[in-house]
Amino acid sequence: MVHGKDQTTVLGRKLRMGMVGGGRDSFIGAVHHKGATMDGDVELVAGALSSTLEKAKKSARDLHIPENRSYGTWEEMLEKESALPEEERIDFVSIVTPNHLHYPIANAFVQAGFNVVLDKPMVHTTEQASDLIDAVEKAGTVFAVTYNYTGYPMVKQARHMVHQGMLGEIRKVIVEYSQSWLLTKLEDTGHKQADWRTDPQRAGLGGAIGDIGTHAENLVSTVTGLELDEICADLTSFLPGRLLDDDAMVLLRFTSGAKGFLTASQISAGYENNFNLRVFGAKAGLTWHQEHPNYLTYAPADEPVQVLSRGNDYLCEAAQRAARLPWGHPEAFHEAFANVYLNATDTMRARLMGVEPTELELDFPTVYDGARGVFFVERVVESSKSDTKWTPARWQWG
Repeated sequence: MVHGKDQTTVLGRKLRMGMVGGGRDSFIGAVHHKGATMDGDVELVAGALSSTLEKAKKSARDLHIPENRSYGTWEEMLEKESALPEEERIDFVSIVTPNHLHYPIANAFVQAGFNVVLDKPMVHTTEQASDLIDAVEKAGTVFAVTYNYTGYPMVKQARHMVHQGMLGEIRKVIVEYSQSWLLTKLEDTGHKQADWRTDPQRAGLGGAIGDIGTHAENLVSTVTGLELDEICADLTSFLPGRLLDDDAMVLLRFTSGAKGFLTASQISAGYENNFNLRVFGAKAGLTWHQEHPNYLTYAPADEPVQVLSRGNDYLCEAAQRAARLPWGHPEAFHEAFANVYLNATDTMRARLMGVEPTELELDFPTVYDGARGVFFVERVVESSKSDTKWTPARWQWG
């Protein structure tokens, strides 16, 4: 199976994308749009870009969406896109709304037969997550969750090295995600992002643990393949009156016997987006820093430390596929998003062409990864409220 532009040539057209949310002033909406269209194989043709009609129209004009494909609500978009001929309607929808809207929108589009790309965390509860899995399995649609850090080439290389046994048996994992943007009561100043992310009705059970802690859990699972067994969590809201946690510390026990520690904080003064992973095995260790994403440190026992860099021929196939520029030319956040979209949309193209997608094309976070993340947040919240030291945290489906 060829990928990207070669597939587009065979298909004879670009994939048609619709977007719900992501209008003017939306940080993550702009990231999704740029990531989806970066490789020139996807075009944004429809959208319900804001809950405010005038803002939705202005946002559509910004993105050159035809007036007749700019919708006032996601319900209108679903109804009218479904009524269009197959050769005109959208091939997939990207959902970039606040968390509380994820489930009803994603579930409705899946049941209508549309492929979906959904921002994380996937939904609010494990019951909703189970419903979505059932809907996706019944409809047979492609469903991607944008745990975008899995799209970095050196994360794919780290996964490859762990799975090839280059670290030996994994013994210890430390993952940290530290930010400082909620160091003050930003939500009381009218800041839109802070307002909804600290509101349990819109954000869900978790604050920092749901917003960035799910990224940390997903990164550990992606790179190591380890399965959580038990956790011991301590969630804190350091600012008086804040309704959701702004700091999380979680001890991890894995079914293999490995141990770990996860911390997610949005009140860590002086830190911007300090997301890093350290994995230690019986033979070597690995370190990756999101703020320096083009490099991966490999530290074998009794040998010199090695620093691997993105874009080199010595990297695994998945890491090479995920790089667009030669080594020495930095790539980062937008490209990582683009890699999630690349593989998800290549999978959609394969389905449209009636062929099986390759393993490389299927390398993106799915509805199952999203469900595991939701389960993790629930277990962490339960553990933090409990006096019991260890809380069961093994996620199973089917």
